[in-house]
Amino acid sequence: MVAEGRQRIDKWLFFARAVKSRSLAAKLVVAGRVRINSDKAAQASDLVKAGDVLTITHERRIFVWKVLGTGTRRGPAEEARTLYEDMSPPPAPKGEAVADAIPALREAGSGRPTKKERRQTDRLFGED
Repeated sequence: MVAEGRQRIDKWLFFARAVKSRSLAAKLVVAGRVRINSDKAAQASDLVKAGDVLTITHERRIFVWKVLGTGTRRGPAEEARTLYEDMSPPPAPKGEAVADAIPALREAGSGRPTKKERRQTDRLFGED
């Protein structure tokens, strides 16, 4: 029997509209892409309750949601937003480069690299 005020993580993700179906929610959890209070959720049957913080990696984005309550159905988006508080960091603007990115080895507009240049780049990064 499910404890009062708790809900399965796959069901909660489905009700909160994080994914399109409950089976996709289960796959997301089993793949290790969901953390409950910084611990990986091992099974789709893991329980969440109000106050838990979920970290969800989905489609190259990271969501940090605080669970505010459990759902009873998959309703409209307005109803789904009442289930969580979004604590995600703001996404980086599209025009800015990532801080950890390797700077370009070629000047912009210098054309496509030759085979010789590609081989030199591979040697720089240890690829053989």
